[in-house]
Amino acid sequence: MRLSTSITAVMAMSMAIGTVLVQGAAHADSPALLASASSAPSSDCSDLVRIRAFSDDLDKKTLDGVYVGNLSALAVDRGGRITAVSDESYIFSLDVREKARSLSAEAVAVAPLTDLNGRAPDSEGLVVDLDGTRLITSETEPSVTRYDRDGTAVEALPVPAALAVAPAGRAVRNQTFEGLTLMPGGRTLVASMEGALSGDETGVVRLQTWRRAGVGKPFETDAQYGYQADQGLGISEISSAGDGRLLVLERGFTPGVGNTVRLYLADPRRADDVSGTENLTSDGPARLVHKTLLADLADCPSLGAKALQPQPNPLLDNIEGLAVTGRTAAGRLKVLLVSDDNERATQITRLYSLDVRLPR
Repeated sequence: MRLSTSITAVMAMSMAIGTVLVQGAAHADSPALLASASSAPSSDCSDLVRIRAFSDDLDKKTLDGVYVGNLSALAVDRGGRITAVSDESYIFSLDVREKARSLSAEAVAVAPLTDLNGRAPDSEGLVVDLDGTRLITSETEPSVTRYDRDGTAVEALPVPAALAVAPAGRAVRNQTFEGLTLMPGGRTLVASMEGALSGDETGVVRLQTWRRAGVGKPFETDAQYGYQADQGLGISEISSAGDGRLLVLERGFTPGVGNTVRLYLADPRRADDVSGTENLTSDGPARLVHKTLLADLADCPSLGAKALQPQPNPLLDNIEGLAVTGRTAAGRLKVLLVSDDNERATQITRLYSLDVRLPR
């Protein structure tokens, strides 16, 4: 999305000196993180997350006359290619390769996206389903639409009325379905709202789920969960961790200071279904999703990256997409991130390769 939320100046100053702050995370446990990138081993962002490489290969490139940028989401496609969507209504196929701690990327195919009504969606979340079709969210309504492999819209999923953008519902424009993931087994789909609904406490956002009987069966709306984002941050992406938990990317922006990007592990399995709860608050009575901080990416080593605007770490930019691409030999998750450059000269389309050890 083009508009990022802001964090407080106090938090920004704390990041600049390498202090990890977790404000407003009443339901979070933070593992012992290393105090700063300068004191950490060369690849460690924390004791749970390592950065392997980054790549600016896609930055300010075009393919078939289409700008390769504004990237909002990533997913692993068949054949090992990475599929990406931009919020300018395009879907890309990327050839991403990692070798000897270096990362390279090339856009090899592109197609426009339109919804069932022929309109260009504000594409934000992406899932490649088990049958190869794609599920893509749009922030506009919001919506979740299924596309065939040629990029043709074939089905729209039902969305609870309260999640519609006001005045039709209670959602705030540009603060709706930002993330999307399919849980193990392929029966549960999860979408994350970026911001709170009108009437909910600021920072308490909703995760909407859908259930189906099996691949090829229709998705029906199911449970909804509350999640407490850190103060001033919103959810920019979610991805299944493979064990019933979720990787959650929280992001914010402070003009003149830069981006805040934090990676959390969230467990919805003991959270309450809040689909019937009118107003959510951080202090109950509904149990929110429990979360654990994996890393603040400002604490990663910069690896020689350059920033085009002020950043607490020159590695950072407007990171918006996340995909789990596999596992290392040691069983850590391989994670790929991408930043949305908003087609601006001061921002970068950057890919990041991480590995993540999941705490128990």
